[in-house]
Amino acid sequence: MQLLLFVIIYWLISIGIGLYAALRVHNTTDYAVAGRSLPFYVVTATVFATWFGSETVLGIPAKFLSNGLSGVVEDPFGSSLCLILVGLFFAKPLYRLNLMTIGDYYRLRFGRTVELITTVTIVISYLGWVAAQIKALGLVFYVLSDGGVSRELGMALGAGSVLVYTLFGGMWSVAITDFIQMIVIVIGLLYIGWDVGERAGGVGHVIAHAHAAGKFNFWPEFNLNSIVMFVGTWITMMLGSIPQQDVFQRVQSSASEKIAVWGSVLGGSLYFVFAFIPMFLAYCALLIAPEIVARYAGEDTQLILPKLVLSDKVPLFAQIMFFGALLSAIKSCASATLLAPSVTFSENFLRPILKSFRPDFTDRQFLRGMQVVVLVFTCAVTAFAMLSEQSIYDLVGNAYKITLVAAFIPLLLGVYWKRATTQGAIMSMLLGLVTWITLEIVAAQATPPEWLGVWLPHLVGFLVALVSFLVFSLCPQFMRTPPIPTPESARQEHLAQHAHPGAHHGAALTQHTPSKP
Repeated sequence: MQLLLFVIIYWLISIGIGLYAALRVHNTTDYAVAGRSLPFYVVTATVFATWFGSETVLGIPAKFLSNGLSGVVEDPFGSSLCLILVGLFFAKPLYRLNLMTIGDYYRLRFGRTVELITTVTIVISYLGWVAAQIKALGLVFYVLSDGGVSRELGMALGAGSVLVYTLFGGMWSVAITDFIQMIVIVIGLLYIGWDVGERAGGVGHVIAHAHAAGKFNFWPEFNLNSIVMFVGTWITMMLGSIPQQDVFQRVQSSASEKIAVWGSVLGGSLYFVFAFIPMFLAYCALLIAPEIVARYAGEDTQLILPKLVLSDKVPLFAQIMFFGALLSAIKSCASATLLAPSVTFSENFLRPILKSFRPDFTDRQFLRGMQVVVLVFTCAVTAFAMLSEQSIYDLVGNAYKITLVAAFIPLLLGVYWKRATTQGAIMSMLLGLVTWITLEIVAAQATPPEWLGVWLPHLVGFLVALVSFLVFSLCPQFMRTPPIPTPESARQEHLAQHAHPGAHHGAALTQHTPSKP
């Protein structure tokens, strides 16, 4: 009862902080990218906290117990490298263009058709990621209430509470709550790691035991099949999550180019380091509570860590610290992943349609439209989470396959290859998607081809997308390719996209003038 009371109090405080941050929202730029004014420590915190979600605390440890480090290649190894790669290779050129969404880049570089395709694929990709966070919220409420609150009701309560401040505060609320929640995550995990580790015989003993059990085997065997499988698994999140709006928002929300670069790099590095603590805790469970591991290994491995913490082997204060960190991780990730696809859909799909029917609609009206999209997306993804039977880890990993085959190659070559064309981008997306979807259907059959066990459908789709982009960009062109965007051309395009008769609808939107954090 004391633990549940703490959770409720913490939950209400975090909602209050999010609603307080919403007072900073005055226009769509504030809502989408926090006025491009976030300082280094907030950018680092929101990069870290957004990615440190339910799969990190619940999904990764379950995979580690089953398969060791070789089972968590996608996350945290691939996901943390994604953030570092974004900081080193994409943050600077994209930040200079002063855009609101990642879809804006595809329009500037390749035109409206590519913008629409990528917008649809990006929004679809978020279904799995957000659903994973909502499933985790349902799991937490179910565990804390000892089954008194069903998982479905827990999902609805969790999604509704996160929606409250995300709906009104947008990126400002997400960033401020992420900063607070990063502190809770770090302190909570360090404390619970120390407490449980001591009960398991000390850090050295736990690590030595895991090493002897072969849990640290990471690299594949030196043969083609093993290497191909390893690479196909690794790139799913490492590359597939680069062309995502939540990553782009953190870049664009930064107060300077330098902050955009190093906030992403440091946030990704911190994520990689702290993702090992839940794995450490899960292995401690194997040593100090083997009966819990044995019971839930065949039922639901995601319950092992929460059930260990709730057992009489862990004191109340440590339980409070763990569930505080867990809820912070889930809430920060859930709010960010609710906002990102909603902003992308609103800006790159809804705005052009509204503009064609109502050329005089104002920025304030469009802000309300964004909030309606957030509400609708939350309801849709909550329903999806309730119906899905996939694990939290699998939901997150599968979310990035579609952006890997459809969006990464056009982004990479659009930024770094001057001969990239619209024709190459469209054919890359279409052929990559068709190949991937076809092979997924074949793989789902009762007797799929043996080679599909190694040549994963999304890996083949990725390779087809890469070759298609290169070939069709070098072929004779039948589609017009816009000139390579520059900061000035991007600004002019932005003015044209957001203008209405009589006057522009606010300097804050067209100029992205930073405000004080």
